[in-house]
Amino acid sequence: MYKIYPKTLFIGQKIQYLPSCQSTNDEASALIAQNDPPEGLIVVTDQQTAGRGQRGNVWEAKPGQNLTFSLILKPAFLNATEQFWLNMAVSLGIYDALQPLLTSQLRVKWPNDIYVGNQKAGGILIENMLQGYFIGWSIIGVGLNVNQTEFQYSTATSLQRQWPLPNGYDLPGLLGTLTEKLEQRYLQLRSGQRDLLKINYLQTLYRYQEEHIFEREGSRFRGTIIGIDATGRLALAEGGQIRYYAFKEIAFVLDE
Repeated sequence: MYKIYPKTLFIGQKIQYLPSCQSTNDEASALIAQNDPPEGLIVVTDQQTAGRGQRGNVWEAKPGQNLTFSLILKPAFLNATEQFWLNMAVSLGIYDALQPLLTSQLRVKWPNDIYVGNQKAGGILIENMLQGYFIGWSIIGVGLNVNQTEFQYSTATSLQRQWPLPNGYDLPGLLGTLTEKLEQRYLQLRSGQRDLLKINYLQTLYRYQEEHIFEREGSRFRGTIIGIDATGRLALAEGGQIRYYAFKEIAFVLDE
């Protein structure tokens, strides 16, 4: 069970706990379809049997060892072209919660993966429902590797692997911290503090202002991340030119 008492106005004040489900994002979507759930409601589960990540990937997590949850928001102040601002706020909220534990190695990998060094510790999947030109509902799906220490892929890691505790991490306690940090960043976005959010996002961005190898349409090239534009496209300096890439148009090469 997840009984938390966060110091928040609305995020995490209502929790729906499911011992097992296919996808917390699907459960959150069903709640929106059935009624008008309160903003800030969180659907959390111990076991997600069909969790999914970006690019249609499956999110794998051992039951009861990690955090898998979805947060329902109503960012009606954002129009459809401004979706990436929510992405930045959510990524920074998770970064803020984990940074005291993982310190300088913690990074946000564009667009919204959580990395420690060159290994992935978590991911975010945001699904928006439009109402006219604006975002009526947002479902923020979060998968965070916490107490799991064995993974199928060498590129995965967890809090327990990076900063081990004798008895592991308290999942409800960590969820409570996440709700507080997520709300702080969401309120910054809602109050129009976009310049601050963008500056902070770039400060935490994986491989920012470093030359690395990327892949585009099967070909590899060297480039340097120099920023993001208003729609969230990644700006790369390559061969004396600046090019912009949307999600799925470019891939990081991690095994240099």
